[in-house]
Amino acid sequence: MKTLYLELAMGAAGDMLCAALLDLLPAAERESALEQMNRAGIPGVRVEAQQVQSCGVVGLHVHVYVNGEEEAPGDADMPAHGHAHAHGGPAHGAHAHTSARDISALIEGLDLPSAVKADAVAVYDLIAQAESSVHDRPVDCVHLHEVGALDAVADVAFASLLFHLIAPESIVASPVALGGGHVHAAHGILPVPAPATACLLEGVPSRGGPVDSELCTPTGAALVRHFATAFGPQPAMTMEATGAGVGTKAFPDRPNIVRAFCGEDLEETLGKGAAGAAGATEAGARSEVAPERLCEFRCTIDDMTGEDIAFAIERLFAAGARDAFIVPITMKKGRPGTLIEVLCAPTERESVLSTLFRHTSTLGVREYFPDRHPLERRMEKRETAHGPVSVKVSEGFGAHHEKPEFEDLAQIAREQGVSLADLRREIVGS
Repeated sequence: MKTLYLELAMGAAGDMLCAALLDLLPAAERESALEQMNRAGIPGVRVEAQQVQSCGVVGLHVHVYVNGEEEAPGDADMPAHGHAHAHGGPAHGAHAHTSARDISALIEGLDLPSAVKADAVAVYDLIAQAESSVHDRPVDCVHLHEVGALDAVADVAFASLLFHLIAPESIVASPVALGGGHVHAAHGILPVPAPATACLLEGVPSRGGPVDSELCTPTGAALVRHFATAFGPQPAMTMEATGAGVGTKAFPDRPNIVRAFCGEDLEETLGKGAAGAAGATEAGARSEVAPERLCEFRCTIDDMTGEDIAFAIERLFAAGARDAFIVPITMKKGRPGTLIEVLCAPTERESVLSTLFRHTSTLGVREYFPDRHPLERRMEKRETAHGPVSVKVSEGFGAHHEKPEFEDLAQIAREQGVSLADLRREIVGS
């Protein structure tokens, strides 16, 4: 299984995450990713990368220029705080106020794959939800301040593109270093972690320090929360590529970097080898199918009719979903809602994800990568006193199931006046 590990010992900021991910790519793919980002269509934005050092560690630093100017060096690690830009534009300027809907519309109009845009919109939805919670205002009334600046949009969109290009099956992150002290923001002097950052990191392992400075920004927190599928120490893996993203802040006694490691999960590799050996010695002893990796999507809805949800489920199956179903839930303020869950193969991921956003009112979709353990299945044709009937046989893990095809039974029942129950008893004995 292709695994990506993010070492966040110096926190998480959008530009540093982008640089670490970009550094994982071979030189040619790195240039291609930059070109794709620069023609995406963010107004006035150009992204460049430069090799730099931090306390002797070589890595990449990502520069985001808006109308030819770059954010102030002192704010480069703070894409969600303290900007005082004078670049103009609808989402960029001193204390610019931009709604989450405006940001979503900007991202949806970019020349990027639909899955990348969906991820970027979902990241901003997390930020809007955090701001809503912090300021006790409905999401629709939340106006993002510096988070909505075009350089922050570039960070989120570029990180989403790089995750898409690297395409890991599992993303594991270390506990997030938060730093300490205070930070100057549009709302005044805030403690570290800032309230929005703390809200975004609920349920995410984190720790204070190791320096008295803000290390994790709301943008970085939202990216980690959205993309990481697990948290903890680096898993056993055969590393194939490493990357380092260097921040602008300099510390005298430690490198200011985010590191990324990509490779094959060693435990799974060893497991496959053991399974192969076992299969050679136990051939025929059991009938089990190897687990398959699927994509699982979940989103919650509280403003769609039953007819519209049913139509969305129909469209999801048409888009390639293996399974799609709904669960009634209770949402904020006691409102009844609906949880939509969808399973699909990784090859159908983009189609299913874009269908979810197109045919539901969700603003964000959570993604998981579960392993599915199927029984081995085969179809058998059996002759009965009433004619041939197809039977689905499923075996494995000590289980054995037989199920006659309903349409075959129904046709015989209609033509010969036999009950479905009698036919099933005759064929499978139950």
